[in-house]
Amino acid sequence: MSRSTPLALALLAALWVSIPGAVGAAPPGITAKEILLGGTVPLSGPGSAFGVIAAGADAYFKHVNANGGVFGRKIRYLYLDDAYDPAQTVQQTRRLVEQEKVFAIFGSVGTEHVLAVRRYLTDGGVPQLFVGSGLSALGREAKQYPGTIGYLLNFAAEGRAFGRQVATTKPGTSVAILSESSDYGRELVRGLESALRGKATIAARETYEVTDPDVSSQIAKLRASNAKVLMLFALPKQTIQAFVAADKLGWHPQVYITSVSIDPAVMEIARLNTSRAATEGSISLAYLKDPTNPRWTSDRGVRLYRSIMNRYARGSDPKAVAHFYGMASAFTMVDALRRAGKNPTRQGLIRAA
Repeated sequence: MSRSTPLALALLAALWVSIPGAVGAAPPGITAKEILLGGTVPLSGPGSAFGVIAAGADAYFKHVNANGGVFGRKIRYLYLDDAYDPAQTVQQTRRLVEQEKVFAIFGSVGTEHVLAVRRYLTDGGVPQLFVGSGLSALGREAKQYPGTIGYLLNFAAEGRAFGRQVATTKPGTSVAILSESSDYGRELVRGLESALRGKATIAARETYEVTDPDVSSQIAKLRASNAKVLMLFALPKQTIQAFVAADKLGWHPQVYITSVSIDPAVMEIARLNTSRAATEGSISLAYLKDPTNPRWTSDRGVRLYRSIMNRYARGSDPKAVAHFYGMASAFTMVDALRRAGKNPTRQGLIRAA
């Protein structure tokens, strides 16, 4: 070994520890005092009813920060408006990753929007966690995209649940469907069809684009089928429009509403703009506690939710289930961060989630 070798090794060691991403270096978005998370939500545009999800999540992160954070680190949550446009989701997500240097993408909203950036985030090793989608492919393709994890009910399973309920309670009936022209709508329809096969008739089906100004023409066509059941596989805005349009036509079938749009705030708007017969008796399913339901008034989790909202999200409507959803997803995110350990890495977080 030459005399210069020890010096060369020392220089190499110094160079190694200075290289970003080298062993021992903190990943992007992690400092001694902070964890930076980012996400996209529709604060404007056709999906703006979902924008309040971020407020519920942010309120919970502030609550966690006030109680010591995660291993002493405070969570900072940076969410950007994508106007419910997948093209803007791509732009805003790239900004979060490349400019803001977030540790992980959390809680982004929308199936097409999640899919638009899934490959980009996977290739970069960036977690895409607890996103607002229930697409079956997120589970089916987990090996290809291990860092993408949804938080909504599985859309196909939800469609099947509706179909089984109709087949059991109204065998032989006729069904009309209004669905979004997207993977969200198509998967709900596939689930419904699989459960209804041979047990009820699909009399008519109409679709809408999220950019359509309203769905009155689609409802008029569905009304002409004289179906006894109406499935609204729609976003909150179009669900309200469908109730109003059907009521104006004097059509009051048994209505089923997806879990995406069953928020009491949505139903209240529909009730205020229609006759009582239009919305009364509508059927849906839920996987979250409804903070407006007297059944949960004394529930520990709901009480904590109300306390956090009152303290950290003043001016927001605590009755909105979308806020509750946001807080629930943030709770899950904090749990994953804790299980990722005191020295979290992106891959460690994915495994913990």
